Amino acid sequence: MKNNLALVAVVLPLVATVACNRSNVQAAAPGMPAPVVTVATATAQDVPKYLDEIGRNAAFESVTVTPQVGGRITERDFSDGENLAKGQLLFVIDPRPYKAQVDAAQASLAQAKAALELAKIQFARDEEVIAQRAISKQDYDTKKNTVDVDQAQVEAAEAALETAKLNLEYCYIHSPIDGRAGARLVDVGNVIQANSSSLLSIQRLDPIYANFTITESDLSAVQKQMSSGSMSAAVRLPSDPENAARKGRLEFLDNAVQNGSGTVTLRATLNNADHHFWPGQFVDVKLVLATEKKAVLIPNEATQISQQGPFVYVVKPDDTAELRPIKLGQRQGPDVVVSDGVAPNERVVLAGQMLVRPGGKVHVASDVVAGPATSTSKTDSAAGGQS
Repeated sequence: MKNNLALVAVVLPLVATVACNRSNVQAAAPGMPAPVVTVATATAQDVPKYLDEIGRNAAFESVTVTPQVGGRITERDFSDGENLAKGQLLFVIDPRPYKAQVDAAQASLAQAKAALELAKIQFARDEEVIAQRAISKQDYDTKKNTVDVDQAQVEAAEAALETAKLNLEYCYIHSPIDGRAGARLVDVGNVIQANSSSLLSIQRLDPIYANFTITESDLSAVQKQMSSGSMSAAVRLPSDPENAARKGRLEFLDNAVQNGSGTVTLRATLNNADHHFWPGQFVDVKLVLATEKKAVLIPNEATQISQQGPFVYVVKPDDTAELRPIKLGQRQGPDVVVSDGVAPNERVVLAGQMLVRPGGKVHVASDVVAGPATSTSKTDSAAGGQS
């Protein structure tokens, strides 16, 4: 018993000494430094309200060249993929049979005209003596009828000659539009049939269409905007930056909602002199409906997501961070509209959120001004205070 009491008496002072030393170490340890963050200042700007849709380009004009006469192709005067001008010669069909038809029609016309002249001379002679009753009334009527018949035959011969000339003209096939040639479908030496053999596809690329659809629920807003004046759409390729979108004129709204999908087709027309867009390509289409006045903008990268929804860290004037739930609107380039939760000129944490604690101090390293029209950055030496 005495030995146990002696052991306790020795251990207690040691425990007290260790506890005292730990307390002194903790008291001497410095506090954790405030995390360094980059902040962005929320701005209020007028921004567009829009619909984001996926569309597809289509040629402004598309023509399949088909022969109107048959025969053997003797010439091809273009290259595959060539940019063609309206009226440019493409193919030549052997014109000799059709030239012979023209010659025959001209001969028939000359014969008909000669017969008509003879009939007119004979009728004029009989017309002079009919009053003297030198010829019978029946002979007079027969001569007059001969003139009328010969006149009709001349007109028929003239029509046959025009048809023969037209068929000869069809032997020389020209481009009906300005456009880009596809791959040829026949070569020199092929015998083609009239109105059945496709020779070439030509598509006009400037301007070009961007076809897309909207949902039935958005139709009334689009109709309202179209009735108020011209409506535009910003169109870009998925690989293009957002600021590289090209403005197109919205010129077509389909006359019915599609039964299966509940969507309506629209079409924008774009200038495409540099052939940046190509028929069949998928494009991103932004259809501007209205303008939202004084919308609050912050950089999209400042937003965070939790189980309760999106939030940001707002840096107060005393450089403490507040976790603020927000409601997000539409993207505006690198920024996003905040419909609730952030006021203009408030600072939100842009980078360094992982080390920020709600209510804790932060050290502001730089400040970025939000907004699609500006992207300036400045060193904030005065706003950032050491904790």
